Amino acid sequence: MGVLREDQIEIFRRDGAIVVENAVSADVLAALQAKFGDWVEESRAYDAPYGEICDGRPRFDIEEDHAPDHPSLRRVASPTDISETYASAAFDSAMTDMAADLLGSDVRFHHAKVNSKLPLTKTIVKWHQDFPFDPHSNDDTLTALLFLDDVTEENGPLMIAPGSHRGPLLSHFQDGVFIGAVPDSAASGFAVEAVPCIGQAGAVCLMHSRVAHASTANSSSAARTLYIVTYAAADAAPLSPVAVPSPHQGRIVRGAEPGRIRSMQFDIETPVIPKGASFFAQQAGKD
Repeated sequence: MGVLREDQIEIFRRDGAIVVENAVSADVLAALQAKFGDWVEESRAYDAPYGEICDGRPRFDIEEDHAPDHPSLRRVASPTDISETYASAAFDSAMTDMAADLLGSDVRFHHAKVNSKLPLTKTIVKWHQDFPFDPHSNDDTLTALLFLDDVTEENGPLMIAPGSHRGPLLSHFQDGVFIGAVPDSAASGFAVEAVPCIGQAGAVCLMHSRVAHASTANSSSAARTLYIVTYAAADAAPLSPVAVPSPHQGRIVRGAEPGRIRSMQFDIETPVIPKGASFFAQQAGKD
């Protein structure tokens, strides 16, 4: 028996995203929040990205306005590698079941990260689609964004352009450079259509990998932290190296190995892995 109702699945198919409550238990949510709080406290001692993921790049990424008395930890890469709580939430929770409802019975874990906008921090995310960052042989892939804080219209929520997953895959290059964002002409149109994905801590936004989305800076005194997990149908083969690598990549989290690859026709430029800690520098033209 699935977790999602049929009407929720239909909304996902129509709009490319849905917000669903109670994606993890209250105890798991509290543990995720506490662990991230520990990482924020740790970040106060640093003035540059630090730590290390399996390819040697930094695990913890900080914004330019980061300071000991004003922490701005904006990214934790592959938290599944260093926290059993984060691993279990990605691999075996109601959120995992929801991914299976949308992708099919056989589901792989692709990658995970935490993106945070701490109070009054300036991190923004330009309009983009996830699929051009992580292309697969078919587009049955999705991003689950678990709300670790209440997400409101004031603290920099995810904004989506409903239905854009049924449109074209857009270039994320400019003048031959991978900038991780769609052209300004497309972004202005998406901004007009934008709908915020808001909800209480413990809810999850399930978003198709082709949906155009963005977010603004956090101008409030409330944090907005998302635990972001990308899942793929098990018969969707990755076509490029993952930008947030982990030894867990490719793990079957629901169902079984299908023993086959399903493909669809599309044409897309090869993505470029960031040299530094995250794609934020690419979008800012500093990578």
